[in-house]
Amino acid sequence: MKGSFESGKELYFENHEPMPRISSYRLAIVLVFFANGFLYANCTARLPELKDYFNITDGVLGTMLFGVAIGALAAMPLTGWLATRFNSGKLMIGTGILFCLMVPLIPLSPNVWIGRTFFLLTGFFSGAMDITMNGQAVFVERAYGRTIMSSFHAAFSIGMALGAGSGALFARYHYGVGPHLWVMALICIALLAALGPTVLRSQPATPAPAAGKGKMRKIPLLIWLIAIIGFCGMTGEGSMVDWSAIYLHSVAGQSKALSALGVGAFATAMTIGRLFGDRLIETIGKPAMLFGSCIAAIAGLATALLFVSPGTAFAGFSLVGLGLSNIVPIAYSAAGNLPGLDPAAGIAIAGAIGYSGFFVSPPTIGYLADGFGLRTGLCFVLALLLVMLGFIGLLTRRGREARPGAAE
Repeated sequence: MKGSFESGKELYFENHEPMPRISSYRLAIVLVFFANGFLYANCTARLPELKDYFNITDGVLGTMLFGVAIGALAAMPLTGWLATRFNSGKLMIGTGILFCLMVPLIPLSPNVWIGRTFFLLTGFFSGAMDITMNGQAVFVERAYGRTIMSSFHAAFSIGMALGAGSGALFARYHYGVGPHLWVMALICIALLAALGPTVLRSQPATPAPAAGKGKMRKIPLLIWLIAIIGFCGMTGEGSMVDWSAIYLHSVAGQSKALSALGVGAFATAMTIGRLFGDRLIETIGKPAMLFGSCIAAIAGLATALLFVSPGTAFAGFSLVGLGLSNIVPIAYSAAGNLPGLDPAAGIAIAGAIGYSGFFVSPPTIGYLADGFGLRTGLCFVLALLLVMLGFIGLLTRRGREARPGAAE
């Protein structure tokens, strides 16, 4: 069958050339997710030292992280368009390598403005990589014929956990941030280069939209509901990654090395949630999974903010990680399987709106932290989680009417 997965077992390219088995292709995409999370967590684990290096406040750090969101938002629509016209596997590997090259340039910046530029470029190539690798994951999920999206995001979370751990280790022994990030970046570049042949040869052709007008009329509202849930979920994820180490250091009074483990606790919990997420979704369904996950995230963040201690912070951030672990995978899977849309295009639409959470949250949290303290700043995230709970209810009700992939 031209341009499709044949019986879910082997991949076929447009000329019917047999490609690596689907299990090999799945492993390649899993490792791409891993590399993305691993390198980014190595960087965010060293944010306290980067803050000192640039000699800036929480508010200024927030505006620098704001550049990551701007870059990602700029990249996503362009990447979604390119992925419908060119080989998204090539885009994934190419943007991944460029992402790896941008990260270690941040601590080499001679001033804050150059640093902002590299944060922006990091966000641009990370956002482009995110869209393409999730589009590839949707292709593999279709081939398997069952829910497996959380397993890809679990690989990302494993990368985050190991990246945060290695970042803490480098910080513990006072290893320079620049050399540390260059070592990690080169490892990830080597991994992506090794995966390139498998990914590029296994790219399936993009199917043409086949939905009728009746179905197409339902897509905009569903995309908005999915995207807003993704926005709240990504805001929560980004806030924990960006601010958990800062919170443990400046609010809970822990050392920089121990504070870096806050990112690791969050990422480890996300990993556990995603490793078991697919099976749990198959058992209880996506609506129940979304509701339960959101409530867990709310409870975890409220605990961390109300009871300030290292123990409650680690426990609370871990519960937030469990709660948020399957929100974004469900949202991406739903957006990538909407009728009448190419997977990369659907993910780009939802992802661009979702990633605007990274656009809004860093400066908002940073300036609230400067004015009222970081605990108050993170209350902004708690409010968004409550908003997400309401929109999950709307999506579930809409899902019963339209039967979208997000609310089966």
